[in-house]
Amino acid sequence: MFVALLIWNLATYLRISFPKITPKSAAKSGEKVWEAKLDTAALRLGLVGNIALSFLFFPVTRGSSVLPLFGLTSEGSVKYHIWLGHMVMALFTSHGICYIIFWASTHELSEMLKWENTGVSNVAGEISLLAGLILWATTFPRIRRKMFELFFYTHHLYIVFVFFFVLHVGISYSSIMLPGFFLFVIDRFLRFLQSRRSVRLLSARVLPCQTVELNFSKTKGLSYTPTSIMFLNVPSISKMQWHPFTISSNSNLESDKVSVIVKGEGKWTNKLQELLASPSPVDRLDVSIEGPYGPASTDFLRHDLLVMVSGGSGITPFISIIRELIHTSETTKSSTPNILLITAFKNSTDLTMLDLILPISGAPSELSRLDLQIEAYVTREKQPATQENKTTRTIWFKPNPSDAPLAPILGPNSWLWLCAIISSSFVIYLILIGILTRYYIFPIDHNTNKIYSSSSRAVLHMLFLCVCIATTSTAAFLWNKSEKSKETTQIQNMEGATPVASPNSWYYNADRELESLPHESISKSINLHYGERPDLKRFLFDRKESSVGVLVCGPKKLRHEVANICSSGLAANLHFESISFSW
Repeated sequence: MFVALLIWNLATYLRISFPKITPKSAAKSGEKVWEAKLDTAALRLGLVGNIALSFLFFPVTRGSSVLPLFGLTSEGSVKYHIWLGHMVMALFTSHGICYIIFWASTHELSEMLKWENTGVSNVAGEISLLAGLILWATTFPRIRRKMFELFFYTHHLYIVFVFFFVLHVGISYSSIMLPGFFLFVIDRFLRFLQSRRSVRLLSARVLPCQTVELNFSKTKGLSYTPTSIMFLNVPSISKMQWHPFTISSNSNLESDKVSVIVKGEGKWTNKLQELLASPSPVDRLDVSIEGPYGPASTDFLRHDLLVMVSGGSGITPFISIIRELIHTSETTKSSTPNILLITAFKNSTDLTMLDLILPISGAPSELSRLDLQIEAYVTREKQPATQENKTTRTIWFKPNPSDAPLAPILGPNSWLWLCAIISSSFVIYLILIGILTRYYIFPIDHNTNKIYSSSSRAVLHMLFLCVCIATTSTAAFLWNKSEKSKETTQIQNMEGATPVASPNSWYYNADRELESLPHESISKSINLHYGERPDLKRFLFDRKESSVGVLVCGPKKLRHEVANICSSGLAANLHFESISFSW
């Protein structure tokens, strides 16, 4: 629909403009009719591109108050940012190419080097377009997956792109994109403040399948929903890179801890795996965190049965859902949906990921009230592998006085604080711009917009906007930081000098023979299948419950297969939901 809107907008512009271009009107400017129409088309392409640009930053404002209004999460809305980015760059590239052709045909290529004192600056537009093209080239899936670091670092060119775009068109016209960019800058600065301090890393469970569960301390005031994600930065691996991981813990079941599962599938994750899986692992690890981010609410209790289909590390979000249902069944004593987990792994060692369904302090009794059935498939082995027993290890880390438990960036009333930051920063910005215009710009320009430099005006607007955001956000952050400092101190005192499970040493090697199978407490719920793939149609069509929630997380092909089954219309009781992470 949005693409249709842009096409309609461009078509309307051209339909109104082209009839006004006649040989006589074109001759007055020393142009041919096709050249005049090309000039008009180039301008209209830029105007339509600006409409798309005005929506570009909304989907990547992770802590935004706008996304929940549309039922979107930060990870689920990334695809809209990708689509909008392609539209913006396609339109702006066409805009630039059309103008270059126009200038070449009218022998005015010198226009490319003009930076007008007032009005449109061509040089600024060319710099903005060049930065955008470099950024755009690295966003295509094949390049992004194979050279993620290149994609990550070039994406910071958005600063150059936006800065010179504003200089190109002026502050007045670029105001159309102000709301989205304004919210994005506030969100980005708050995330910057949150990430400046290391989070207390309590322990790590190292599995034999190149998988690590990291357990962090958190304040009890921090709550999140199942399938939430958070971003991790490990300075000893890379000071710049932030990677998203699904939270596997549950804020109700584990009120003082938050956990993520990291599967070694890339350069960054493999380096982390090497740090923790070595014979002499590190005794402490500096980790910074942004988040958590997730859906405003989850409604799993409305179904009679939950069918969860996963492939590989796609099981991670389902662990948080199972832990949520464990908590619900234990505390409220209300009925919970039955659970059918269908999971596929490449090798039998990956079966140890099922051991993470229970938290590190989990007891077998926690599953007693939950009707859980697990169908586990090992696709690349026809029988259990005959190999040496595999072990999992729990590593406890040394505490650091400077580390703090993870806490909500703006405290428990984060939405109120965010509203206060948005409103106060914008009001202060308007007041400062009013004073600047009245007592500095007006005496020079007298509202003619032909004397005072458009670029200088734009730079001052951007400077004041950033200063207002930084000031109000920092004030709110420091206020909440002082409020939660008491709780932080209490948590640090409770943790004490040594971990409870490691009374004699900082490094507690809790080896347990797993024989590539999950813990005994859940093994009774598991049916193992070797050398085959799950028959998803049979599993889904055979369900007779009145309401079956179907969740899938894994490779794109798997998600599409399950979606096609649910949308086939052959079973009215299936309700499909895909969990896809496109960071």
